[in-house]
Amino acid sequence: MANGVNEFGLIDDITQALGDSATAPWVHVGIGDDAAVMRPRPGFDAVASIDTLVADVHFPMSAPADLIGYRALMVSLSDLAAMAALPRYALVALTLPELGSQISPQWVQQLAQGMAMAAEETGTALCGGNLTRGALSISVSVHGEVEQGQAKLRSSGEPGQRLFVTGALGGAAACLRQQQHLPVAPDALSAMQNAYYRPQARFDCRRDIQAASCAIDISDGLLQDLNHVLKASGCGADLRAAAIPLAAGASLEDALSGGDDYQLLFASAESVATGVCIGELSSELGLRLDGKDVEIHGYQHFSA
Repeated sequence: MANGVNEFGLIDDITQALGDSATAPWVHVGIGDDAAVMRPRPGFDAVASIDTLVADVHFPMSAPADLIGYRALMVSLSDLAAMAALPRYALVALTLPELGSQISPQWVQQLAQGMAMAAEETGTALCGGNLTRGALSISVSVHGEVEQGQAKLRSSGEPGQRLFVTGALGGAAACLRQQQHLPVAPDALSAMQNAYYRPQARFDCRRDIQAASCAIDISDGLLQDLNHVLKASGCGADLRAAAIPLAAGASLEDALSGGDDYQLLFASAESVATGVCIGELSSELGLRLDGKDVEIHGYQHFSA
């Protein structure tokens, strides 16, 4: 690293900022060796996912670092929640530009502190990673476990099952659409800013997800993510616009196509404790809103 910053000293600073979030009973060897060593539980399947967040694409580079760190870990953990898995540990690869006034050692420590907060809230151990130089990005590899054969797949939905979401949609998209994402005071976020910077991986809904037939987290918009389920399950769906819960300040379009919600969408034949019913799966292919075919669009990384 430039400007007299020692790479290994910066790693020590990160480790100190992570504190107790770097350890857990299932972590046999954590930060400080060539690789982490885990103790898996018998009778469980391992579940893993990885996300890369790029500055000024997935988060504003000028946002407070602790909010960026919190968001980076939570959005990655959301994939585990959608599989009905319990989080266990995460590895973080951090690519940093030349350190200076905007990205400083203090900025990196605050980023780690934000990740540590999300890790502590979810019982996740941040037990390793990598540090390199380049354009600012954060890659988070999350790892969890689920009872053998009990992971919830997108391909198990059946016609007649009701569709549920675990909370209000569209808040983060409304924040971006209304250009409210900057400036941000970390201790005084609006409801829309909170939806964007502090999404929750919905492990608290695990019992309902375990009883569901299929599930997905809503990262790229309700319609687009639901369509992934429909394709995998060979079903159609009928949604009711009035039933879709909207976050404060959000429009129906924000909820349908905006993305960045990280609520869970699931199908179930059971009664649920934490979900809002927004429609049902159908044997008639296609996706309909209030009985009319709807155009499916949402966030895509490689759109023109």
